[in-house]
Order: sequence, then structure tokens, then C-alpha cells
Amino acid sequence: MIPPALAAAPRLSGWITVHPDGTVSVRSGKVELGQGILTALGQIVAEELDVDFARITMIPLTAPLTPEDTLTAGSRSLEESGVALRQAAAEVRALFVRAAGLGPDATVRDGVIGSTTYWDLAESVDLDVDATGEPTPKPVTQHSVVGSNAPRLDLPDKVYGQPRFIHDMSLPGMLYGRVVRPPSPGAALRSLDTTAAKELAGVVEVVRDGSFLGVVATHEETAISGAELLRKHAIWHETASLPPVEDHLASTDYETQTIEAESPDFTTTVSARYTRPFLAHASIGPACGIAQWNDSLLEVWSHTQSAYNLRKAITLALPLNPDQVTVHHAEGAGCYGHNGADDAAFDAVLLARAVPGHPVQVVWSRADELSWAPFGPAMAVQLSARVEDGTITGWRHETYGNGHASRPGTSPITPGLLAAAHMADAKPLVPSNDPPTARGGGAQRNAIPLYTFPQREIIKNRLLEMPLRTSAMRALGAYLNVFAIESFMDELAGDVDPVEFRLRYLSDDRARAVILAAADRAGWWDRSPKPDYGYGFGFARYSNHGAYCAVVAEVRAENELRVTRLTLAVDAGLIVNPDGLRNQIEGGAIQSTSWTLKEQVRFDQTHVTSSDWESYPILRFSEVPAVDVVLLNRPDLPSCGAGETAQGPTAAAIGNALYDALGIRVRDLPLNAENIVAAMPE
Repeated sequence: MIPPALAAAPRLSGWITVHPDGTVSVRSGKVELGQGILTALGQIVAEELDVDFARITMIPLTAPLTPEDTLTAGSRSLEESGVALRQAAAEVRALFVRAAGLGPDATVRDGVIGSTTYWDLAESVDLDVDATGEPTPKPVTQHSVVGSNAPRLDLPDKVYGQPRFIHDMSLPGMLYGRVVRPPSPGAALRSLDTTAAKELAGVVEVVRDGSFLGVVATHEETAISGAELLRKHAIWHETASLPPVEDHLASTDYETQTIEAESPDFTTTVSARYTRPFLAHASIGPACGIAQWNDSLLEVWSHTQSAYNLRKAITLALPLNPDQVTVHHAEGAGCYGHNGADDAAFDAVLLARAVPGHPVQVVWSRADELSWAPFGPAMAVQLSARVEDGTITGWRHETYGNGHASRPGTSPITPGLLAAAHMADAKPLVPSNDPPTARGGGAQRNAIPLYTFPQREIIKNRLLEMPLRTSAMRALGAYLNVFAIESFMDELAGDVDPVEFRLRYLSDDRARAVILAAADRAGWWDRSPKPDYGYGFGFARYSNHGAYCAVVAEVRAENELRVTRLTLAVDAGLIVNPDGLRNQIEGGAIQSTSWTLKEQVRFDQTHVTSSDWESYPILRFSEVPAVDVVLLNRPDLPSCGAGETAQGPTAAAIGNALYDALGIRVRDLPLNAENIVAAMPE
């Protein structure tokens, strides 16, 4: 059987090229976002081809030259591109073995086949053929590259400070642009005096298109100064259109969808409501894009998650055909969701249009990054249960909030790009929707518990109004849904040990094994009370199809809540690169800790007010907890996504540990002093 991604682009030469110089070029529809995926994909190809991993070169994605393989999102890269490349490499190996005059069971050692090599045959073996699905990939028992800690391909340049990011690119004749954003959502540019900016030495062009305003200059610092002059001499009309979060979530303008209803007609005896605020991506490196026009052809460089979708969005925003636009992926700041990368690229497109023949680089300011990139939406979850004689016999889960998907290029009519909404011929941003799948979608992601209850009902209420722009952020709805479910399970457990209580409702052996592994590693059964310390547990299987993750959190609650240690156990099926997987889990747990303790987008009736690191604090290096990760390898099972699996369980474990330490149940994130005090009994 041909995997879906390979079936969509079956030509083997589109995925793999074997060169006479002894190297192998590999192209994937997925991109490197700092998660190490290209290393894991390269290992899969090296394994199936029987070549040394050092021979593999991963080619960055370019639309339309490399395979189109949806988004790099949802922790699905190994599940999608991994299986496609495994099959493609098996087919390439079979073609070379056949060309060497040998049978399919021939031994290949680092490209050597009998008396010849891949490199000798490279120019005579035609890979410009479609996959057949006939060659069979290796059995796991023969793996030597997959399962090893192959060194990350992307890390050496980053560790040693070598140019690698899009921000480091320097193209011939490159100019620098800065965009002047409106002062608030919904603001419109009424008048502008460009005299001072145009007279600034080094300013090449001032660009205005409706309320889109920017400057192009010979140097970056000049562009920044020119943008400040434009901002000083611009007059905007603003509207007070931002309601408080609690009013926003209490709106009645909802579209309601029943996700699951198993014997839904039951009364409940206990309930609780949990909330999360709007969250910013808050990448240390701001968004960046580069664009160059040559006559009617446009070339773009971006750290987008989908070069093909960005390409489509640009053609929707401007009168262009797809064959006029090339989009290259270049590594940038990590995102794990829809951040400002696509928007920065389109900013560069509009500014570069004024200086044809010159590439223009645009880097966002910190204020723009924290105020204008899409936010993870605020959410509320109402949980209700029927409990009879200490046993849960009915469960109801209801979510409230905006959708989690407004990615550029996913709508057939709307580009979904920020600057396109500010142009004179404006293409307005539309309210976020959710992926169509019931179990793995946006707000409902992980709303269906893995626990078995006799009766349950899962409902999603999607807000149709969008005062702030929202879209995908790591784990989507799973972050709050798991925090709510796992907090509620602790509340319902009463005097029963939280781990034992969970096990009562789990029939999934993999889930039980992960829970016990985390508890054993953390010394859960032997823990003893310490003043100001608390211990909490959290568990989920990401999106109910990805990796299993259980977390034990140790916290200290004095003047503030501090997470001192996290112990995580993870089952992600077949592990391709243990060290890379551990990196993912550690990073996810630390980011979730930052969200859970500190992060919150703040705004008044008109403006986003959390536009710097003082007003939008994130976890500092000195506050990072010790993280211990236990990996449960399952080579007999397919690899499953793990990049987002730690988000919800970590938050829940911290919340439950806070209760263990202080006896205060805080249901509103973040777990900062403000919300802890608000949760105290009067």
C-alpha cells in the first residue's frame, strides 16, 4: 500500500536523488521548525537505503519544487512524511538492487551492492518513475540507524553561531523594510505626512496601500528610524472594540456542535469550570520574511509551516497565478503553530513590489510580535459528572471559545494574511474555524477523555465573533481540555490516590503502562509531605491518536508558585531518534510550564497592552525545572506524534501539585499570584 503523502506525489525523483559523488538528497513536504524532524526523516531514508547517515542531505522545502505534504503541524510529520519517505526509499533501494542484477534480498552496505555501488549506478538508474507500493520496507529487527541518537542536522550551526536563520540571509542588492502597524485592531489610517521619512538619508521608498504602511531603506537601522517617523506623523481612527475576556467567553453568539453523545440523557451531581487566557507565541526571535519581484515573477523566503499554503494565500491577495510565485522555506524562530511568519513574508512582498529587482527583508518588532501575530484563543471548559458511591457514571464536557485555525491559504477565497486586511482592496480576516475531524480538531482536541465512563457527552461551542485574531498554537484545545479533565479527575478522586483513581477508568494497556512508569520514576508511591511542597499528576494521549504522556510535577509554593521538577513518561510507538524525542518532550514541558505559571495576553477596550517582556513575562532560565523523561519504546507499533503531547498533562500536573501544596484549587490559568489569591476561600 502506498502511503497517502507518497500517493499524492508518487514520482520517486521528487523525494530522493542519488548522486555519483556518494551523497543522497532527500526532499520532504515537512519543514524544520527547531523540532529536529529533518534529522529523523533523514534517518528513515538512510535506514531503508542502507547508507551511512552522513551521506544524507535534507533539501529545504520549496513550493513548487518539493513534495506538497500538507502542513508541518499536528505532530504528524513522522506519521505522514515519515511513512512516505520510508516507502520511497525502499522503492529506490529496490531499483538499484535490480540494476545491480541482484534479488530483493541482496545485502547492501553503505551503498555497496555486490561488485558495484549506488554511486556507480546513479546516472543509469531512472528514479523518474512512480512508486508502486510493491517493495517492502525493512522489518524493525534489522534497524540500525532508526532508533539511534543520530546527531541533529540543524544544531551545529545554531550552537556555534553560524548563519542559518532567515534573519541571517544576505542576498545581492538586499534592502530592508519595516511596517507601521495600526495602533489597535480595527484602526484605520486617516492621514499621513511622509515628508520627514522620505527626507531621511537611506530611505528608498515609503509604501502606503490603504492602512498598510511601511518603509524601504538601504540599512536596517534606517528602516527602523523611517518607520518611527511615519508612525509619528500618522493619524488613525480607532474603535474601542475589545471586550473583557470573561464577557467574550460569556457571549451567546456560538455555533454548537455535538462531538460525541453516548447515552447523553443523565443528570450530573458535580461540576466545575476551567479557563485559559489568550496566549502569544512569544518566540525569542521575531518573525521575518524576504521577497523579491523580477518583472511578474515573485520569489519569497519564509519560516512558514506551509510554503504551498503561503503561495496560495499570496495569489489570493494579489492578482497572481501560482506559477508566478516561488516560496522557499528558511529556518526561523520556532513556532509550533500559526505565528507571524506568513504575515512577515507578505509584508516583504508588498514592500518589495515598490523596488522591483531588489530583495527586501522585513523583521517584526517585539511589540508587533506580541500584539499582531495570531493568538492562541481564550477558552472555557465546563465539566459535569454524575458520581454514585464514589464512582463516575456520567461525564459531560463542554468547550467555549474561538476556533483554532485561520492559517493562510486554507480558505479558497480569503488569503488570511494580516497586511491583506489593511490594504485598500482589503481582504478581511475571518473568524477562526476548526479542523473538520471530530476527534482531532481544534477546540475539541482531547475533549474526549481516554477514560471509560458508562455515559458521556462532548459539546463544542465556537464563538463566531473574533475581537482578537486567533489561530493554531501548540496543542490547540488539548492544553485546556487536558488541564480541565485531569484537574476534575483529581477533584473527583477525593481521598483515593489520584493515580489509582485514574487506573480504575483505563482499559488501554499503553496508557496504564505510561502512567505507572511516570509514577515509579518519580517515586510517587514513596513521596512524603514537605512544607510548602506539593506533588501532582497529569495524563493524556495527544489528540487521542498521538503519543501517550504522563507527568508528575513537584512544586514549591511560597511567595510564588515554582515548579522544581517534572518527571514525564512517554510512549510514541517506534522511536526514530531517542535524543530528538527527549528534546521534544523537554521543550514541550518547559513551554507548558511557562504558559501555566505566567503567560497571558492582556488588553483594554482598544489595545493589546502586553507588548513587551515586562507585560508578557515568560519563564526565565533560572526558573526552568529539572526535567526527567522516560521513553517507552514500542518498535512493534508505528511512530506517533509527540511534539505536543506534554502540553496538557504538564499543566494539569502543576495545577494538581498546587492544590496538594496549598489546598487551593485554581481553575483559571495562569496559576499566578493574582489567580491563586482569587481562588482562595473568602
